[in-house]
Amino acid sequence: MKPRFHIASLYANTRFLIALLVLSSVLFTGCGSDKNGDAVFFPIDNDLQLGMQVSQQVDSAYGSKGQLLDRNSRNPRIRAAYAHLDAIVERLLESGEVSYREEFPWDVKIINDPEIQNAFATPGGHIYVFTGLIKYLDNEDQLAGVLGHEIAHADQRHSIKQLQKQYGISVLTKLILGNETGNLERIFTQVGGQLVGLKFSRDYEREADEYSVRYLGATDFYACDGAAGFFQKMQSLENRGTPPEFISTHPDPANRIREIQARAQQQGCKTGTAANTGYQEFKRNLGL
Repeated sequence: MKPRFHIASLYANTRFLIALLVLSSVLFTGCGSDKNGDAVFFPIDNDLQLGMQVSQQVDSAYGSKGQLLDRNSRNPRIRAAYAHLDAIVERLLESGEVSYREEFPWDVKIINDPEIQNAFATPGGHIYVFTGLIKYLDNEDQLAGVLGHEIAHADQRHSIKQLQKQYGISVLTKLILGNETGNLERIFTQVGGQLVGLKFSRDYEREADEYSVRYLGATDFYACDGAAGFFQKMQSLENRGTPPEFISTHPDPANRIREIQARAQQQGCKTGTAANTGYQEFKRNLGL
């Protein structure tokens, strides 16, 4: 999902890191299966290294503008808000459905921009949530649905897999080992935008929705179709002629609402809204 700054500029310094990661993967690891059972040339260390690099740059970009909220703030309301958000993420991680529960750090940070209804995750499980998303949603189930979707993108290694799928190992190897530096720079500038969840394939978006249902359903706390409620809210904005940034980077919400609800029915999981979550107090602690 798209943060509000220039992607190409933010990731200009990551393309050489990516090149080294790809090269080390091709030369030293070969193709194997990850914990999700998919054939992936890139070892899990690549997700962790790349995710850390991206996270540091995101922190710097928003921190310099004073928008990255400090979880160790002296303000007790900010600390309470982080405790609440951490609890939501922890419920999802403890669902038993997250493959890389132990391998990824799964830290979550709040970006203070009440006008942006958005969230995104880097490779390796660094999660960012905009206050505008928290403000706009009606209940915690909807937010949990979004977080489940983002956790799935990281846990299913969609950024790494899309890099491999889009360009192919043979092409990347040729570019890295050869002298086609112009093409290499162009590719990694494009890839940089995908590292925070931009323009995933429809299959990956559908898979992230499916895992969101699975994560929430396994908590036995949240409505497992919470993501559908989020898409309904986004669709209402779109129908009023003010589509949120999220809609511009994701497939048709109407189809996804139907698919999420069908998946919930098939799974037979709880669809009633969770009670007594303290979501409104969570909002107030953030001044929303």
